[in-house]
Amino acid sequence: MNEVASIPKKHLPAGKQRTNNDFEKNYLLCRAIEKRIYSDEEVKQLPERFVNQEHAKEWAIRKRSSQKMYQYLLRQKKVLNILEVGCGNGWFLKTLAGIPDSLLTGTDINLAELEQAERVFSANKRLRFMHGDIRSGILGDDLFDIIIFAASIPYFSSLNEIITRCFEHLLPGGEIHILDSRFYKPHEITEAKQRCIQYFTNQGLPEMAGYYFHHSLSDLAPFRYSILYDPESVFHKLSRNRSPFHWVCIKNENVN
Repeated sequence: MNEVASIPKKHLPAGKQRTNNDFEKNYLLCRAIEKRIYSDEEVKQLPERFVNQEHAKEWAIRKRSSQKMYQYLLRQKKVLNILEVGCGNGWFLKTLAGIPDSLLTGTDINLAELEQAERVFSANKRLRFMHGDIRSGILGDDLFDIIIFAASIPYFSSLNEIITRCFEHLLPGGEIHILDSRFYKPHEITEAKQRCIQYFTNQGLPEMAGYYFHHSLSDLAPFRYSILYDPESVFHKLSRNRSPFHWVCIKNENVN
């Protein structure tokens, strides 16, 4: 069993320095326009309850994916040190907190949502939140069994770069999970980029298109990965509860 030695402390910055103020400002404006800014009480209830029915289908998908992730990790039957990159207001990480004795860390460059996560979930001493980009060294020498990107991978321009950096913080036999994000066929990416530009332009925030990136499974070619959920499979195409998102697992096959 991989036992975690101690419960980490909360790690929000005392000075509240912002790593990318332009991104955060535009991101929060976008969230407000989309009616995705939630009160503390609403965040506590996600994904079970949500205010805006406009996003009901999306939250149903995210609820199922978080439950599948929880059950997957629970079946490992061991103490886990878990990292979520781009955790936002912390709701997804909170759903994993029922895994016995495991420690959970969430990171994000969006300080406003991270402070909300800290407020809402501070009572759970196995949860901590860290402000900043993991590529900047904020994790120090910390190592994790599981690293999760839940709907956050499109905000990284290079899959190769961010996954390679994650391997620096992944224990032997550990896993990286990418879910709630769409992977495109290579020939679909140009059109997807144009839709993205049009969408953010219609919102009055064309700058946001420069922060959002479109990836294909071919970008994962340098890594040994498996697909745990394939929305293109015949079985899932016929499913009433089909998700449009792949669930990808990348393993660190170096084992002690």
